[in-house]
Amino acid sequence: MADHQEDEDLKLALQMSMQHNPPEPKRSKPIEETGSGSQFGGPSGESPEAKSRRLQRELMAAAAEKRMVLFPKSPPPRAKPRALASPITVADKDSQVVRIGKELGSGDGDGSSGKELSPEESNQLFTMVFSNEVSKSVLAQWTNQGIRFSPDPETTIGLVQHEGGPCGVLAALQAFVLKYLLYFPDEIGKASPSLGVRSLSKTRYVASGSFSSVPEEAKTRALVRSMCEILFMCGNNNRAVIASFPNLEDTNTNQKDEAMAGPLPIESASDLQKILRFETFTTQSSALNKLEGTITAFQSRMGALLFLISALLSRGLDTVQSDRDDPSLPLVTAPFGHASQEIVNLLLCGEAVPNVFDGRMDLGGGMFLKGISKTVEVGFLTLLESLNYCKVGQNLKCPKWPIWVIGSESHYTVLFALEPSVQEENELELRECQIRRAFDARDQSGGGGFISVEAFHQVVQETNIRLPIEKVNDICATGFIVWSELWQVILELDRNLGGIKDSTGLMGKKVFDIYHFNGIAKSDINGGGQAMAVEGGTVPMQRPRLTKLNVSVPPKWTPEEFMTCALPSSSEKEPEVNQPKPVQHAPLVDCIRTRWSRATCSWAGDPPSIV
Repeated sequence: MADHQEDEDLKLALQMSMQHNPPEPKRSKPIEETGSGSQFGGPSGESPEAKSRRLQRELMAAAAEKRMVLFPKSPPPRAKPRALASPITVADKDSQVVRIGKELGSGDGDGSSGKELSPEESNQLFTMVFSNEVSKSVLAQWTNQGIRFSPDPETTIGLVQHEGGPCGVLAALQAFVLKYLLYFPDEIGKASPSLGVRSLSKTRYVASGSFSSVPEEAKTRALVRSMCEILFMCGNNNRAVIASFPNLEDTNTNQKDEAMAGPLPIESASDLQKILRFETFTTQSSALNKLEGTITAFQSRMGALLFLISALLSRGLDTVQSDRDDPSLPLVTAPFGHASQEIVNLLLCGEAVPNVFDGRMDLGGGMFLKGISKTVEVGFLTLLESLNYCKVGQNLKCPKWPIWVIGSESHYTVLFALEPSVQEENELELRECQIRRAFDARDQSGGGGFISVEAFHQVVQETNIRLPIEKVNDICATGFIVWSELWQVILELDRNLGGIKDSTGLMGKKVFDIYHFNGIAKSDINGGGQAMAVEGGTVPMQRPRLTKLNVSVPPKWTPEEFMTCALPSSSEKEPEVNQPKPVQHAPLVDCIRTRWSRATCSWAGDPPSIV
């Protein structure tokens, strides 16, 4: 029987050697040696006839393998991914090592359906995002939100939101989409945009506030480019990890929604491990191709969660945890399932830090609170700053482009301008920014706006402020220095002493238009709760809304000068055409004033909503 099997193996080897494009050679199992015979001389006690047959087979098999090496090999058919119970190492087409398992490495996706997370990684990911006690209502929010543009012509450039939880993901992504649509339309005007040095485009998709004419192809490309930029930013510009649900990628968006319309597809870490796959990319071009090919997966009702998972994997699960001040808390906050500030910061700056001030805050004893470490492409403003709950640093407040995610107590929206000039600063504003950065860097109050006397002397020295000795004594009398009091003194200090006294009283005045987008679409009845039967069978809906605001920023006078000069006397009335529009107020105005102090706003129609 053994000789017969060996003859069959020999025939197979000879047949393989005659193929022009043979498959990979199949290595036989190692010979089970018995006795004390030599490895090359054969087992002891082997008969001369058996020894002759064995040597003949070995010679012919060696010749067959040699012949296989001489011919080019065709690539073997791709196998379906298998579950990875432990980390393994594989090599991609460029011989770059990709580590799958505890540490997601670098490389370029090979076009397969992707790799699985290990059970340990799936548990870590699920617990990090939701915790092990997440409610079904929160899971429903995060598994019912796709990344889709609004169907309404007035808000066609905006991403529509149907569920309350994932607004932080959508708003951050929306901010980057606007960056491409408003300032880099040339990069999304063709199928294969250049990935080189970018420059501000002179052509615009959006002109004079008309947003309905943006082509669908341009919006999709802007979305894909935004996703790619965010994921590479999370991966330190070295890699992007793209998560997917491969069993749904071959269907269209409607079919995907129908497929997941039944019970929740993700209720536990084991569910996530079963359906999630990922690929790692080291070049933007390969990642863009993957995102373009699988964009419908992100448009499905799992899209927002899928993109968040991609960002977390791009950053690295362990690195995300090290970014945070308290890694024991879930990223999705209980009980309402809102996106935490860590999620928003991850998508805006690439780090899952929980705070919005610049740099990090030294608490002493080797303890630090982590904030934003660099200037960002698009920024962040929050209503909580106007309520003195936090202080947004200059990195988020003054981004490269005039686009901001707006945070309220429970929702995220987007504020943006069509002209970069709204961020241009005059001499006074530049000087204020310099002094404010130095002050905030030493503010250990968590954004309270005051520093110690020792820190004050460091700020004065660093910013070259030469205060009279009596002013220094007045400021330091209480043992701490408040920003508003220091700024009052600097406003009254001559420029040759390091101050910014403006004798004309006009420096800093500006007027501009700005837009606010709220993508929420829900029932207005009972605050968006369950629908109620109404006459005619229709339910009033809150639709995505875009509001244009006219913003007027007065000169940066002292408060006394402002109150004196803000209201003209009856004998000095200006012509009606030059009169400012009636001042209106809404919580959004308080957010805007954290960026432009004492700004006044006006708009047409209903007030803009940030909830």
